[in-house]
Amino acid sequence: MDLNYKVYGEGEPVVILHGLFGMLDNWQTFAKALAEDYMVYVVDQRDHGRSPRSDDFNYQLLAEDLSHFCEQHWLHEARFIGHSMGGKTLLQFAKEYQDIIQQMVIVDMGIKAYTGGHETILQALSTLDVEVLDSRGAAEDHLSQTIGERGVRQFLLKNLTRRKEGGYAWKMNLPLLVDAYPNILAAIDYDHTIDTDTLFVRGSKSNYVADEDIASILETYTHARVETVDDAGHWIHAERPTELLAMVRSFFASKT
Repeated sequence: MDLNYKVYGEGEPVVILHGLFGMLDNWQTFAKALAEDYMVYVVDQRDHGRSPRSDDFNYQLLAEDLSHFCEQHWLHEARFIGHSMGGKTLLQFAKEYQDIIQQMVIVDMGIKAYTGGHETILQALSTLDVEVLDSRGAAEDHLSQTIGERGVRQFLLKNLTRRKEGGYAWKMNLPLLVDAYPNILAAIDYDHTIDTDTLFVRGSKSNYVADEDIASILETYTHARVETVDDAGHWIHAERPTELLAMVRSFFASKT
């Protein structure tokens, strides 16, 4: 699968992966800042953004997609950043393609299975008849009935694209993501430890990486550390971009 991407800057390569319902646009501002020092690729994962749609969705496939992307772009060694689902893609990638990774940053995602949390969003999106929408405002009105946070609604509505024949369509492959949601929640099944140089970054207001998760992370990732961004939730790159950028730059500079 040939993934959609954009590239900024020059130098050693860095690849950035977005999370569930996201797209490369979510990371463009961060990527442009990091591109002062690196060549930064921001990528749409399968069934998101402008990348191709498929019939199956799991971390094995996402890791294979990333491996193919690296081969296409002659990235025999690179640094990687992944947020949420994109972070878990990297965790699977590290299990199978460890030699390609010079360093990686996992943003607010653990190695464990998750019990859910997106059901309300999935229901709201699935009951929105986008083909007959006459405006984005009407879409937001529908989502606001169940999704209280305006920032979350705006993030989700970035997935809407207007159709030539009228109405809208989803950029993401929503029906598949609904069906594959259990795969998205799944843990990465490790049969060996990983010695990749890894930085796990969590938000102090997020519950994605709890204190009790850290021991198992460090047992599996033997050359990892966990850092916390104060006053940040799950969307660290949007809420505290300056702090995250400083952490990433410092981490990358520690290994030349």
